[in-house]
Amino acid sequence: MSVGRDVKVPLREVVLRTSRSSGPGGQHANVTASRVEAIFDVEASSALTDEQKRRVIARAGPRVTAVAQDARSQARNRELALERLRRRLTQALARPRHRQATRPTAASVHRRLESKRRQAARKRDRRRPANDE
Repeated sequence: MSVGRDVKVPLREVVLRTSRSSGPGGQHANVTASRVEAIFDVEASSALTDEQKRRVIARAGPRVTAVAQDARSQARNRELALERLRRRLTQALARPRHRQATRPTAASVHRRLESKRRQAARKRDRRRPANDE
C-alpha cells in the first residue's frame, strides 16, 4: 500500500478485523461480519524510518485505525478501510511547507493606511462638536 512518494507499507503490517456491522440491513446484517477495521501499529513497522514513526505518532498516535461499514459486502468495506488508513497515514507523514516571509506590497500598505484614515475621519465626524465660545 503506497502511503507517500517514497513510503510503501506492506499489507502484512496491517491487521484487518471484521465484526458485525451496525445499522439497517435486516437479516443480512445479523449474519454477516461486513464491518472491517484496519489497524496499523506504527512502532512495530519496518517500512517507516524512525523520523517518520515519530511524525506519525505525534499526529495520529501509536496505532492508526480506520473503520468501514458503509457497504453491504465485506470486500468493499475492506477496500474502504484500507483507503481511509492510507489517507490518514499520508496526512500524518506530510511535512508542512515552510512559510516564506514576504513584505507587503506598496499598494497594499497604501490601501491599509488610506482605509485607516477614512475610518478615523468617519469617527471624528461623529463626535460631538467642540464648544468654541
